[in-house]
Amino acid sequence: MTVVGAIDCGTNSIRLLITRADEQGKLHDLEREMRVVRLGEGVDATGAFSEAALERTFAATREYAELLRLHGVENVRFAATSASRDVSNRDAFVSGIQEILGVTPEVITGVEEANLSFAGAVSAVGQSEKSTVVMDLGGGSTEFVVGNNEGVSGALSLNIGCVRLTERHKVQAPVTAQQRELVEADVRASLETLTRELDFSSVTRIVGVAGTVTTVTAQVLGLTTYDPDAINGSELSIDVVQKAANELAAMNREERLATGFMHPGRADVIGTGAIIWSQALSYLQEQIPGISNVIISEHDILDGIALSLLESGTAR
Repeated sequence: MTVVGAIDCGTNSIRLLITRADEQGKLHDLEREMRVVRLGEGVDATGAFSEAALERTFAATREYAELLRLHGVENVRFAATSASRDVSNRDAFVSGIQEILGVTPEVITGVEEANLSFAGAVSAVGQSEKSTVVMDLGGGSTEFVVGNNEGVSGALSLNIGCVRLTERHKVQAPVTAQQRELVEADVRASLETLTRELDFSSVTRIVGVAGTVTTVTAQVLGLTTYDPDAINGSELSIDVVQKAANELAAMNREERLATGFMHPGRADVIGTGAIIWSQALSYLQEQIPGISNVIISEHDILDGIALSLLESGTAR
């Protein structure tokens, strides 16, 4: 069976999946790793990657290169998302990754990011004849994609991510009332563009993916350690999710870390991320009558990248 390597380099973290597919196309993970490198630190203000952020990212990539070598992986696809789309010194990032991996990183568009996230999410929670909206809440941007088992019908990427808005509004832990108002106003203004671009009329379910979403889910479930098996496939009341989001936003950094499931690299941005997630769910409820629950998927763009390689059979 073909073994492939997928790397998702976002604003907050860089992640690796080494996997193989069985005859039914189901993925079997050999390695799944994440490093919080904060590549997009300061990008919203400066428009450029800092030397420190680049070196953190290159250091993690060197670790991943060793894992790829140990597994004998030749087919690798490296996808870079929001932060890499926005910067003036992208060439330094691209050349550094090329030197380490021998693979050219693809700076994918927001729409392609949404499509890959949709493919990854539904691979875990199942396809449906009726439409699903998948929301992928990242560090620099958030993607919304509508589709069903016949494919994607629409996608949109918005520049509302947990790192971007934390830096823009200098959000603290706990989040102050004024900071919350600023974040909510930013999010609401961006969300207003959704209904002009996407058709929600046939949507019957919401699926949420990525670290903010799964961390809020861990709070809902009362986990004391991060347990992806418990989180994946959870169907939760939106009211309960929003209550947990508010709880995390109201915690200080020490309280967040004391939960046991909080990744240290997420502790300072989870408050903003939780507010974005809560606001987006409220907005989607307004657009989709009768929706009261949300499904959580541990599988996302990283799985979508791997699936794209397996479907094409070529290294990218």
